[in-house]
Amino acid sequence: MISKEILSIIACPKCKGVLKLINESGLVCEACKVKYPITDGIPELLIEKAQEIDEQTSNDPTASDV
Repeated sequence: MISKEILSIIACPKCKGVLKLINESGLVCEACKVKYPITDGIPELLIEKAQEIDEQTSNDPTASDV
């Protein structure tokens, strides 16, 4: 699990925007419309690892703001 302290200091590597945690499966940047995966509890914040998302995923009610 990623601590709230860590979540408060990380940002999207592409645009430096706010990231939202989605079900411990990834971090979403709504500005870029991408999701960065979390593998074994470690966020993979590499632009080349980012996956494009749709509007439904970025508006997930289970998401938590960072």
